[in-house]
Amino acid sequence: MSTITADGAADHAATSNGEAGPLEQQHLQNANYRAVAESGEKLTPTHWHIATANALGWGFDGMDGVIFALISPMVIKEFALSVPEYRWSLQFALLFSILGLYFWPWLADRLGRRTLLAVNIALFSLLMPVVALSPTFAVFVIARCIVSFALAGEWALGSMLVAETWPAKFRGRVISVTRSTWALGASLAGAITFTFATDWGWRAAVVVPGIIALLAIYVRATCPESPYWVRAQDRKRRIAQTLESGGRVSDEDSQWFNKAKAVGIRQVFMPDVLPATLVALFIACSSTAIFGTVGGWMPLYLATEKHWSTAEYSLFYLFWGISGFFGLCLAGWLADKIGRRVAFVVTLLEGAIFMTLWVYTENHLLLWVFGLAWSFGFLGFWGPSTTLTAEVFPTRIRGAANGVVWAIAYFVGFVLFPFVTVALQQATGSFALSFLCIPVLMVAMAIGVMFMVPEHAGKDLDEIIT
Repeated sequence: MSTITADGAADHAATSNGEAGPLEQQHLQNANYRAVAESGEKLTPTHWHIATANALGWGFDGMDGVIFALISPMVIKEFALSVPEYRWSLQFALLFSILGLYFWPWLADRLGRRTLLAVNIALFSLLMPVVALSPTFAVFVIARCIVSFALAGEWALGSMLVAETWPAKFRGRVISVTRSTWALGASLAGAITFTFATDWGWRAAVVVPGIIALLAIYVRATCPESPYWVRAQDRKRRIAQTLESGGRVSDEDSQWFNKAKAVGIRQVFMPDVLPATLVALFIACSSTAIFGTVGGWMPLYLATEKHWSTAEYSLFYLFWGISGFFGLCLAGWLADKIGRRVAFVVTLLEGAIFMTLWVYTENHLLLWVFGLAWSFGFLGFWGPSTTLTAEVFPTRIRGAANGVVWAIAYFVGFVLFPFVTVALQQATGSFALSFLCIPVLMVAMAIGVMFMVPEHAGKDLDEIIT
C-alpha cells in the first residue's frame, strides 16, 4: 500500500523495512482493521460500516442545522426577538462551531479518527434535550453553542476516515453519497418539525434527536482506525526512538519528522502544502458563503414573505432534502467517472438557474417546483466540495488542515456573510435580494473551479500530494 509522497517517502510508512510497526500490530489483531488495511481495491463489509458512520455524521449535521432553522420563527416569537437580535445569537453559536471545526480534527491527528467520531455523536445527541429545556433565550444560546461545538467535528472526522480507508476509485462517490445524508437529515428535520413542533411547539422537536446517542456504540463496534493514521504514528515513534538513542535517520525521514511533529496552523501554510490550502480555502469559503443565507433564513423568508405555515415549510424541507440527496449522489458519480470539475460546474449552474426562477416567481406551485429543482444542484455541489478538502492534504496534517480550512470558511460564510444578508433585508424589507446574491456566487464559483481546482479522480491519497 505504500506510495511516494511529496516528502519523498511513504507518508504512512510504519518501519524502514516495510513491516508493520508496534501500533499497527496491535490494530491488526482486529478483524475490521485487517479488512481495510489489507483489502487493496476490494470492498468489504467494514468499508460499508465506515461509510455508514460518515453518513450518520452528515445526517446529524443536516438535522441539527435545519431543525434550528425551522424553529427560528417560533423561537423569535416566544422570546420576542428582532431579526438582528436573533442573527447575533446564530453568529455567536457559529463562533463555537468554528472552534470545534479546528479542535476536533486537530485532536484527531493526535488521538485518531474513530474514537473521536463516536464521542462527537454521543455529545451532540445528549445535549439536544438540554437546548429544549432552556428557560430563557440566554440559556438557549449557551446550550446551542455547546451543541455546535460538539457537532462541528463530526462530519470532518467521518470524511477523513472514509478518504483514508476506501479505495481511490470509489472515493468521490462514497464521500458524496455519504455527504448526501445531510439532505436526508434535513428532510428528517422537516418531518420532525412537522410532526412535533406543529402541535407541541419547538421544544418537542429539539428533544427527539437525543435518541441518536445510541449510534455511537455502533461506530465504536464496527469502525476501525485509519491505517494511514496508524502507520503515521508508528513512523513518528520509530524515528523518535532512533534519534533518542543517538542513531541516524535518512534525510527523507528527518524532513518528514520535522514537519509531522509541528502539526498546527503554521504547517498548513508551509510552501509544500500552501497550494493545496489555497485551493481548499477557495472551495470551502465559496461553499459556506453560498449556503449561509439559505441555511439561516429560508424558513423565515417562507413564513414572513410567502406566508407559509410551519407545517407547509416543514413539509417543503422534507422534499427539498430528498431532492438534494439525489443531486449529491449524481455529483459523486460525476466526480469519479468524469471528474471533479465537471461535477462542480454541472451542479452549480443547475442550482443557480432554478434559484433565480424561484426568487422571481409568485406562483405557489412554482415555488415548490423551482425550490425542489434548485436544491438538486445547490446541495449537490457539496459532494465534490467535501471530497476535495478531504483528499488534498498529507496524512500527517489532514485533520489540522481540514480544521483550519473549514474554520476559516465558516467564519467567512456563516459569521461575516450574514451581515450582508440581514443588511439587504433591513434595507429592502425583503430577503429576495439576499437570495438573488446566491446564483451570482454560484456562477462565480463555477468559473473559479474551472481554473483553480486540480483533477484528482481515481488518484491515491499519496499520489495527489506528490
